[in-house]
Amino acid sequence: NLRRRKIMKATFRNQLKGVVKKIIVGQVMAEVKVDIGGNQIAAVITKEALEEVGIKEGDEVFVLIKATAVALAK
Repeated sequence: NLRRRKIMKATFRNQLKGVVKKIIVGQVMAEVKVDIGGNQIAAVITKEALEEVGIKEGDEVFVLIKATAVALAK
């Protein structure tokens, strides 16, 4: 049961709403694990992007999927 809701005009056609379950921060990159209706998706983003967007465990986010790229929006 994946819930979809468009959050912005974007070329990303697959926009999935979920909850951040775990964040693993490295020196440069961060792995963000998001629960979407009982399924988990992991996105690897820069540490800088994580801090800029202010993503924290427990936050509702949108997973934006296009081709081989996965991005997060809050």
